[in-house]
Amino acid sequence: MGKSHYAGIDIGSNAVRLLIKCLNEPGSAEPLSKVQLVRVPLRLGEDAFVDGRISKKKGKQLVSLMKAYRELMEIYEVSAFRACATSAMRDAENGAELVEKIYEKTDIRIEIIDGKEEARLISADLIRSLATQTEDTFLYVDVGGGSTELNLVRGAELIESRSFDIGTIRQLSGKVRDEERNSFGDYVCTLRSTYGTLRLVGTGGNINKLLRLGAPSERANVNSLPVESLQRVADELRQYTPEQRMQLFRLKPDRAEVIVPAADIFLLVASITEATEIIVPTKGLADGIVDSICPILP
Repeated sequence: MGKSHYAGIDIGSNAVRLLIKCLNEPGSAEPLSKVQLVRVPLRLGEDAFVDGRISKKKGKQLVSLMKAYRELMEIYEVSAFRACATSAMRDAENGAELVEKIYEKTDIRIEIIDGKEEARLISADLIRSLATQTEDTFLYVDVGGGSTELNLVRGAELIESRSFDIGTIRQLSGKVRDEERNSFGDYVCTLRSTYGTLRLVGTGGNINKLLRLGAPSERANVNSLPVESLQRVADELRQYTPEQRMQLFRLKPDRAEVIVPAADIFLLVASITEATEIIVPTKGLADGIVDSICPILP
């Protein structure tokens, strides 16, 4: 294949992604370029948050998917890879057992990372590229299927990081505890009163789809979604069933289900912080995983 390739596997509560990037020539605008992205909505959180474990069926599907991802990485002659699992595998009582089984069958070693590491991986690229240009204070909000990660960044420094068990699959399953919801709101209020004006940065697949619906002309590495537009889109989506959203807004089945709960979380944070826009980068956790093993990135 010529160029060196690096891969990241993001095993989320809603979808499992494989991202492969190639290393560019020195002096290029971007050190890495995406060459392949595969996303499969396994919905591991449906098992983990309701039953407390990954079912035999979904466990088999995950093993099969890892075998397929291993084959793809071999085709692309990947030099190095990292596989990370988040909230669903953290919550599942058989998560560690499944990790061992996958390693035996595929030679892929999966790390079950905590919320802090997840938050660090998500925000690392933006800390390098965006926050170093200003002394503004940024609140990174990453909404996943099982958890929402909050990162407070000023300059090039990660000041605070918290993970809450509030995610889209967890909400749809009725598994978000009132205490957790209250704690989440109280924490954001405290950040607002402590640090003053916060600029919101939204990450994850849902906010990128909401950007496409609410600010379709925005197509850059870093985009802006007005909160007013987000509210309008959320109100419109709420009028339809997931099946209708698939047809009217060209959403994939799993995305059509989770997009409204995700919008509600972003709107809650925006309301508390009195933000008027959400900065939306195109990169997510899978990018952070790849970047973390690239030898030329800090």
